[in-house]
Amino acid sequence: MKARLLALAVLVIVVAAVAWQWHADAVDATRHTLTALDPRSITRVDVALHGFAEQRFERRDGHWTTSGALDEGRVDDLVELAQTPVFEWKSLADLDPAKIGLSPPVAVLTLDDARLEFGDMTALGKRRYVRVGDRVAIVPAQALPRPPRMQALETHPSRTGSAPTLR
Repeated sequence: MKARLLALAVLVIVVAAVAWQWHADAVDATRHTLTALDPRSITRVDVALHGFAEQRFERRDGHWTTSGALDEGRVDDLVELAQTPVFEWKSLADLDPAKIGLSPPVAVLTLDDARLEFGDMTALGKRRYVRVGDRVAIVPAQALPRPPRMQALETHPSRTGSAPTLR
């Protein structure tokens, strides 16, 4: 009987230790991402890319809505940027925003109330600067909001010989 109680006690201790470590790992992981936001909980997305009109998306009844054309896959990609891994954090005071493409930024992404300003790529490695409040993150270069889909030009000229038209 004592052996069973001892085995049960050891099992409870092991399960508690695993649960504690899992929680500690999750907390540590959020320190190494752009935001602590859960992409599934984000309800509003604003995106401004140099050369494109600003866009706003809102989640209603589990689906994204906007006033224009909607590419839900793009919006899902935008909210996933909240969990972008960070290689290193730097203080904004230690950097010149103009020299790293943050004045003005290449893109601005607002996820609920979290504002992310995307700058240029770093001089070495395939990494990019992202301003989050008074800190600057060094993240993978591909972590950048993608532009909206554009209409394509016809690849074959029309029979009338006129210039290609938008489809």
